[in-house]
Amino acid sequence: MNPPEKVFSLGVWYMLAATFLFTLMNIFVKLVPHIPVMEIILFRSLISLIMSYSVIRYNKISPWGNNKRFLFLRGFFGVLALVLYFTTLQNMPLASAVTIRYLTPIFTAMFGIYLLGEKVFKTQWLFFAMSLAGIILIKGFDTRISTIHFLMGVGSAFFSGIAYNSIRKLRFTDHPMVIIMYFPIIALPFCIIYSFFDWVTPVGLDWLYLLLIGILTQFAQYFMTKAYQADEAQKVSTINYVGFIFALAAGIFIFDEHYSLKIIFGMLLVLGGVILNIFYKNYRYDRMTAKKD
Repeated sequence: MNPPEKVFSLGVWYMLAATFLFTLMNIFVKLVPHIPVMEIILFRSLISLIMSYSVIRYNKISPWGNNKRFLFLRGFFGVLALVLYFTTLQNMPLASAVTIRYLTPIFTAMFGIYLLGEKVFKTQWLFFAMSLAGIILIKGFDTRISTIHFLMGVGSAFFSGIAYNSIRKLRFTDHPMVIIMYFPIIALPFCIIYSFFDWVTPVGLDWLYLLLIGILTQFAQYFMTKAYQADEAQKVSTINYVGFIFALAAGIFIFDEHYSLKIIFGMLLVLGGVILNIFYKNYRYDRMTAKKD
């Protein structure tokens, strides 16, 4: 049996914190459905840029980083993923939108093989397939999910897989805050141009929600970046699945969303695949380490 510290490594704990904060962010995004997605990302990026640059300047770090190629890839694909994800959040039930994006570890594992040379054991693909089957069940039985928004969710997971591997690639070359800051650097020009033609002035609590989206995302991004720098990309990315529990509870108690037993079964398949993947991964590595010793 694996010691707890190996099953729940530092990277896993970082990702758990990030997942919880991202869930809070998701809630506030759903609370402003009348605000265009690009405008939400504009506010989020401004807050992120201010917070990131303040830390970078305080620590006297170069804001431009070292591995500019992968910093750009992290920022560019991160922006694409977030635009698609925020769109699904505004147009489908919270738990369903979050769960569909849980295809990310599959894409992360696939890209990790070629970009990082990380190993995926054959049995792990069965667990990934188990989670994928759960997501397909959710799409099939949740009539509130349109095909276009489902595809957007898949696209968001696809681009996130590239972004997360880029973060992993940068673990030895760049400071976490520099990695985070490349998102607003790339996002702001596009958001400003788009918002100029499609602007909706926030009113009342909208301002507070937009502020919280930016602050929560900043801290969540920090913990997520630390997670990918501390452990294998495919391992820590699976912890995102725990967020479906938070999302399910928030959807039911905050947004009065209801889910059939078939949909919940699909979500449990997703969670089961993740848990099995984490323990199996550690089991195989323990065996490999034991043989070397």
